[in-house]
Amino acid sequence: MPDASAEVEIPNRLGLHARPATALAQRAAGFESRITIEGPDGSRVDGKSVMEVLMLGAVQGARVRITAEGPDADRAVKALARLIEGGFGEE
Repeated sequence: MPDASAEVEIPNRLGLHARPATALAQRAAGFESRITIEGPDGSRVDGKSVMEVLMLGAVQGARVRITAEGPDADRAVKALARLIEGGFGEE
């Protein structure tokens, strides 16, 4: 059972393309917990892998679920949700 999870909407006009996917994976890598991102189609990928995050093909408006299991799961989910909801700093 996951320690923490949150569902968020992708706000970026171009969706989860290379730059946001890289930012997400890099931020996820900073946590000890195992991070999984579930795409709109139900597929689950390793949140610490840029290539796997890109494979989700999440477009603007798509909802993804962030799940973390481990000692810093709550902090990880909150940080990743903020990153996504903030549009990865893109306009």
